[in-house]
Amino acid sequence: MGKTRSQATMADSSNAELLAHLDEMKKSMEAEQEEMMIGQEEMKIGQEEMKKRMEKCQNEMRVHVESQVEGIKEHVNTCTGKIKVDVQSVKRGINEVKSEVQEKISVLGKRLCDLEERPINSLPSSEVIYSKPTVKPLTFDGLKSWSVFKTQFDVVRSSNGWSDRVKANQLAASLRGTELKTRRQKPGESLQVLAADVERLMSLAYAESSLDIPEYLVAHYFVDAIKDEDTQYSTSLMDAKGLISALAYGMKCEAARTVSKISKHLRSLEVEDDSKKKEDEFESLFNRVEKLLNNCITEKRNETRRNPNVTCWQCNRKWH
Repeated sequence: MGKTRSQATMADSSNAELLAHLDEMKKSMEAEQEEMMIGQEEMKIGQEEMKKRMEKCQNEMRVHVESQVEGIKEHVNTCTGKIKVDVQSVKRGINEVKSEVQEKISVLGKRLCDLEERPINSLPSSEVIYSKPTVKPLTFDGLKSWSVFKTQFDVVRSSNGWSDRVKANQLAASLRGTELKTRRQKPGESLQVLAADVERLMSLAYAESSLDIPEYLVAHYFVDAIKDEDTQYSTSLMDAKGLISALAYGMKCEAARTVSKISKHLRSLEVEDDSKKKEDEFESLFNRVEKLLNNCITEKRNETRRNPNVTCWQCNRKWH
């Protein structure tokens, strides 16, 4: 009986310890569950913050991209507007050149009509062509005095009866400034730079004569130095009186060529018809000039036959 009580006491003690241990395990599990819940809440908060940051970055990137696109659109629109303005300016320049050419053709045609309608015998004595011996022009290389050369050149001009245009060409051929006469437009060099360099070379080569040499002579050297044949030919037709006007005509011709390249396909038929019209007009004018000159020569020969006592103006001899 005593042994049974002892066993019961031990069983109660063991049960008490087991209950205490279970209670501790329960408390530990509850604490761990509470920590897990706290961790989940913190993780959830962190996810919410990360989501907000990502949304903020996306908004910032969208705003930045939209601003860049708007800037590009504005730049493109600005460039397009400038191109349109430049094209309009070039078109105005082409129209101005066309008007000037048409005006010169009209003036030339009117003068030819006047000459054709007026008899040869009614021409003033200053317009009658005389057969005078041609005096060979001199050359100036910058070594001798310019004033002496200028005086001699004026005598030759008076003897040969040169006009102002012929005088300019002969004076340009007489000057022997090597660097100036061989100056040509370099690849990529603009007409403005070329004109400035020609003016500089002119002042260096003929410093002594800078006040006497006319402006159209500087323009003559500038036109000769232009590389593009079409621009050079078109500029020379304008008969510029100075370097500034020659440069302006040259730049107009360059601008016209640029516009022609841009709209070549669209205006090919119009350009072809216009070119043919210009060629027909020039051909007609040249034919009339040739006819007029032939009439003058024939009339002069008939006059010589009618007057056998023609005396040379220089040696006073007859018929030689």
